[in-house]
Amino acid sequence: MSAPPAAVTTVVPLRGMRAMIAEKMVRSLAEAAQLTHHASADASRLLAARATLAAQGVKASVEDLLMLATLRMLKAHPGLNGRLEERELRLSTQVDLSVAIALPGNLLVAPAIFGAEALDIAALRAARQDLAARARVNKLSVSEMTGGTFCISNLGLTRVEAFTPILNTPQIGILGIGCIHERAVREADGAIGLRPFIGLSLTFDHRAIDGAPAAAALTTLCHEIEDFAP
Repeated sequence: MSAPPAAVTTVVPLRGMRAMIAEKMVRSLAEAAQLTHHASADASRLLAARATLAAQGVKASVEDLLMLATLRMLKAHPGLNGRLEERELRLSTQVDLSVAIALPGNLLVAPAIFGAEALDIAALRAARQDLAARARVNKLSVSEMTGGTFCISNLGLTRVEAFTPILNTPQIGILGIGCIHERAVREADGAIGLRPFIGLSLTFDHRAIDGAPAAAALTTLCHEIEDFAP
């Protein structure tokens, strides 16, 4: 009786940018006291705002609108906007918003939009698209790659509802965005209806901020989404 054919194993060495990403992820988990809070928010007004903007000729994705909501949250909770370096917590009045961008070849970068708090929806979208375009052709600057104060990671186009994003250290906060899914809710008249909810995951460095203020920040973000206006 002949032996079954041997399984073919594909060996992929960790090298180049993939090795750098792997090392950064391990270093982040080793150096920071990471904790994640999960929540969900009714995205009805967010989606309505996107439709209204589209009717006005302004293109905006859900991620663009969530960037704006996050910037408003950080204004109310500045303790999440900063970096922990050399045993010093360096909070910033300017939000340099890092945006995680997946690249071909199982690669990932998170360049920053500098001074994002001063931008409107159209400018935020343009800045995000510019970063993504330059990331694909390796044209990002060192300062863009290393200078952020808070990060967003969006998996909203997948089936993932919530996840545990790893901090882009030395930043002290990162928001993970999950998909929008319908949930049954009881309406004001007592009837049961379906509403679109979006999953949100806030990872923070417990050395820099405690669980209660981080939870308050995530709650504020939920309110910003549920009461959203461009």
